[in-house]
Amino acid sequence: MDTMGKLLIMFTFFLCLYLLVALLYVFYRYWWIPYRIQLIMNSQGIRGPPYEFIHGNNKETAAMRREAFSKPMALTHAIFPRVMPHVYSWINKYGKSYLSWNGVRPQLVITDPEIVKEVLRNSEKAFPKGKPTNFFEKILGEGLITTESEKWARQRKLANYAFHGESLKNMIPAVVVSVETMLEKWKGREGKEMEVFQEFKLLTSEVISRTAFSSSYLEGEKIFEMLTKLSLIAGRNVFKTRLPIISRFWKSSDEIESDKLAKMIHDSVMKIVEKREEKVVTGEADSFGNDFLGLLVNAYHDLDENNKLSIQDLVDECKTFYFAGQETTNSLLAWTMLLLAVHTDWQEKARREVIEIIGKGNPNSEGIAKLKTIPMIINETLRLYPPATGTIRKVEREVRLGKLVLPTDLELNIRIMALHHDPDLWGDDVHLFKPERFAKGISKATNYNAAAFFPFGLGPRSCVGMNFAITETKIALSMILQRYTFTLSPTYVHSPLPLITLKPQHGIQLLFHSLHDDA
Repeated sequence: MDTMGKLLIMFTFFLCLYLLVALLYVFYRYWWIPYRIQLIMNSQGIRGPPYEFIHGNNKETAAMRREAFSKPMALTHAIFPRVMPHVYSWINKYGKSYLSWNGVRPQLVITDPEIVKEVLRNSEKAFPKGKPTNFFEKILGEGLITTESEKWARQRKLANYAFHGESLKNMIPAVVVSVETMLEKWKGREGKEMEVFQEFKLLTSEVISRTAFSSSYLEGEKIFEMLTKLSLIAGRNVFKTRLPIISRFWKSSDEIESDKLAKMIHDSVMKIVEKREEKVVTGEADSFGNDFLGLLVNAYHDLDENNKLSIQDLVDECKTFYFAGQETTNSLLAWTMLLLAVHTDWQEKARREVIEIIGKGNPNSEGIAKLKTIPMIINETLRLYPPATGTIRKVEREVRLGKLVLPTDLELNIRIMALHHDPDLWGDDVHLFKPERFAKGISKATNYNAAAFFPFGLGPRSCVGMNFAITETKIALSMILQRYTFTLSPTYVHSPLPLITLKPQHGIQLLFHSLHDDA
């Protein structure tokens, strides 16, 4: 046999070997592991929609979501069946804990508050954050939201310093200036319809730019736009199944686009960092600054390897705070305004309190701290329309949770919205807007059950920006209430949509009337 023939035989042999290994991998990963986990959970009384080879429950989930999102709903706060139709349906069918499948990934959905509390407090270090999927990794990288262990502790320490206590108090003037700029643009638009979700998107982008990066929305505009594009891509791929083997060698158009956007965001963040560094080099500034960006750049230049941030860490932290700092507050502000436009009695109560405590001047930290009605309204908004509808942890090792023994390879899918809309926790009026629930504080409202209400997470991984988001919302609401009354426009279509955070699918259209005109 000639050399060519031998090579052909060898090639055929290795190709067949490769295909056999690939086939065994697919069999093990996409059939045996799901079968084993399903068996383990079923034997403990945990049921759920059956696993479909490769796709899991993604086809059924996507179909239920498409149907729910394709039509508007009545103006009711009972939004759980629309926002998460699959979770709502399967809780009713299989119980408060059930097994579902996001592709090949097994997820134990848990909505029992005691179990949720145990998972999120993570005292046994058995339930870390899972690695984000490809598209979400492009948005957040290895920033504060996704990292673990010592790296997370180091990043959390920086963020705590930047967004708590005296630092937060010092940010208030910058927030006030940003709101003033927005309200200046509103002049002359009284009586005309305004879409406030986009207005607040610009406001919250400006605020995070000013407070965390000592810049402006215009400087970070491209970053915000690219992060928005990435979030849209991530949203439409949540329940798309990546095919085994093929996905390693072939990229979809969304994957190619997200790679480009991630590179462009990296370059844009680095320009802002280099600009800050250049000011120190030229003597224009004697330090990198005390804002969040300054703390990050200082850590990047730290000579101590234990404290030093890599360039990628620095970029990922900037991305995280540009994105999370804007998205969460935008959602909270928009839904609060909707609720006050519908429930004008509470709008008037809030306005009277603002005029009584703050007067007609700009809010300050002392005045904000005295408000009682607005915090009640904000908490009830966060209960009914939580910015984040859920969070996921993974099972690091075989562990006991309540009465269950959980295997590795399992994810724990905690549905915040299910708990916030649970009549067993909140009563038969769970879907009504009743800020008075929080009149005596969060603990009394939840009967001291911490996992009944956790819009910003729970335990050591709770959101570091919670106080910042709530302070910003209080300031914006106070300044709007000082100047305007507002009602819902007849053109508004009620359609909450979970797209990373909870958004109004068609915006929120309100009609504003100047209080000075009424006088």
